[in-house]
Amino acid sequence: MVPLAWGLFGLGLYMTSLDYYHPWYHAAPWWHKSIGMLTLLLLSIRLSWVLTQRKPVPLSGHRAWETLIAKTTHFLLYLLLILICASGYFIATLKGQGIDFFGLLALPSVTISLEDPDDLFGRFHLWLAIILTVLSLLHALAAFKHHFLDKDATLKRMIG
Repeated sequence: MVPLAWGLFGLGLYMTSLDYYHPWYHAAPWWHKSIGMLTLLLLSIRLSWVLTQRKPVPLSGHRAWETLIAKTTHFLLYLLLILICASGYFIATLKGQGIDFFGLLALPSVTISLEDPDDLFGRFHLWLAIILTVLSLLHALAAFKHHFLDKDATLKRMIG
């Protein structure tokens, strides 16, 4: 899930820098929207699975604060992904046009009467994406810390 979000983050930054005459000016947003909605679909499936499965027991060597930070981080990663997908959906559909999902179907539009909603949702979307990227990198660094410094099975359990 998070690697998809990293790719979308990079594509989002790239597409906002394009001028009207760039060949990717229209294609990049189409891909960004379609992959974003695919991420939301996969996230829904993942959350359904996570909520119906037993949680793994923390390793015996983990301190209580480490377990609390891990649980909080997982919750925040899921919450950020949901909020980013939702805000992206609002940005893409606020003008009354639906999202073309990989040319397979058109997702309906949403209309909200706010002053300058593109700017509001756009800043929200960007900041959430930045926070998600930083948090997920910190999460990955923590997994490497457990693997290389603590020499426990945390990373192996994460990978499967």
